[in-house]
Amino acid sequence: MDQIAEILVTFCLVIAGIFGLVGSFGLLKLRDTMQRLHAPTKATTLGVGGVLVASMIYFYFIEGSLSFHELLITLFLFLTAPVSANFIAKTLLIEKKGKIALPETDGKKGWATNDSPPNVADSIQG
Repeated sequence: MDQIAEILVTFCLVIAGIFGLVGSFGLLKLRDTMQRLHAPTKATTLGVGGVLVASMIYFYFIEGSLSFHELLITLFLFLTAPVSANFIAKTLLIEKKGKIALPETDGKKGWATNDSPPNVADSIQG
């Protein structure tokens, strides 16, 4: 394998390890659920993504073609992590509705959905 490819694979693995370590440390040390939510969804996602990118680079130089499986796993991971983080955050807000001091909204449903009046959207577009 070419030395440049080895350096790229090593770089991706080291960066992935650093992100994984920071994400794990954040998951253990942060105080409440809303703070802990960022560690696994942001840092650890980039850590797993770095390992998958390193795997794609490695197999590209060994077999001569990109692995479609790693690309799909990376895409799936980057698409689902923010969605699951959003669901967890909204569930926490609804569960602790009376305990968390949130600023009031003008909407009927509060923080659960975006129910802004139609004239606000019209004034933004026009």
